[in-house]
Amino acid sequence: MKNVRINAYQAGLVFKNGVYQRMLKEGKYWFWGNETVQLYDVTKPFVPTIELNILLKDSELAEALQVVDIKDNEIVLQYENGLLKQVLTAGRYAYWKGIIQYGFVRADLGKIEITEPIDRNTLLSKWVAPFVRSVSVAEYEKAILFIDGKYNGVLENGIYYWWKNNTTVHVGKADMRQQQLEINGQEILTKDKAALRINAWAQYKVTDIEKALLQNKEYDKQLYVAFQLALREYIAGFGFDELLEKKDAIAPFVLQHVLQTATMLGVEVLGFGIRDIILPGDVKEIMNQVLVAEKKAQANTIMRREETASTRSLLNTAKLMEENSMLWKLKEMEYVEKIADKISNISVSGNGMLIEQLKDIFIPKR
Repeated sequence: MKNVRINAYQAGLVFKNGVYQRMLKEGKYWFWGNETVQLYDVTKPFVPTIELNILLKDSELAEALQVVDIKDNEIVLQYENGLLKQVLTAGRYAYWKGIIQYGFVRADLGKIEITEPIDRNTLLSKWVAPFVRSVSVAEYEKAILFIDGKYNGVLENGIYYWWKNNTTVHVGKADMRQQQLEINGQEILTKDKAALRINAWAQYKVTDIEKALLQNKEYDKQLYVAFQLALREYIAGFGFDELLEKKDAIAPFVLQHVLQTATMLGVEVLGFGIRDIILPGDVKEIMNQVLVAEKKAQANTIMRREETASTRSLLNTAKLMEENSMLWKLKEMEYVEKIADKISNISVSGNGMLIEQLKDIFIPKR
């Protein structure tokens, strides 16, 4: 015989010649040589050494165990005393009742939506995260949801979680803020075959995400082409000189012609403008020559106008002096004064008549 002691928080399973007999609780027991006892810690999960179904035929053991059966498309979140300990996948698990307070939350992975009472922190934990897929939609975005290729609805800003399984989930996003479209390097021929390179810009924003993403592919590229074609249509309708005169009308024309296409694409055009009109090298040289010639002609005209005005002024002055001897004498004195300003010393010599001569020059006769 042999003595076996079962301590507190232990349980023993008795086998005779390899066949299960009964369960033992805390105490001291004596056994014959053909009987063996397997001891288990009741604070830990029960891991049987033989088929669990055989052991569960013992009603006392079945009452002492909590058995959890998990199907292929399920997981179970196992809690101990309110704390998540692990995630159980498909299989059969047994736990001792009484000492540890076990909790179990069963989740069906065969569906997309997470309807189980599981908070976000738990979903993001290291145990559950491998079974979850998530999508974040920013404050300035909207998104559309496809499940197995079928349109499911519009997602507003926020974070979304789904179970990870064989179902395909796709989310298409659109930026709802104002955006800029650069339309650069457009080589366009005018009506008279002058080659121009035009750089332009456009501003727009998405207003209908279903039209933009569901009914159209690459709405931004389509919008670019619409602006490009409208711009070419306008440029090609005018000769080079006429186009330069009507360049301010380009933007209203393009905006009007793009409006319908933009509505079909689910976007609103907010503005359009021409940044540069670049001329070919030879045309630019000719334009510069024309500009220089025009400026020279304007300069010559101004010079002739000033010369004419100066001559007319001299003529008027001469007429006044001819009619008024006093005015003539004042003009003489003005010139003498100007001459005197340039002379620091005057040396005079001669007879006494010099003073009379100077007097005759500076003092008008009555």
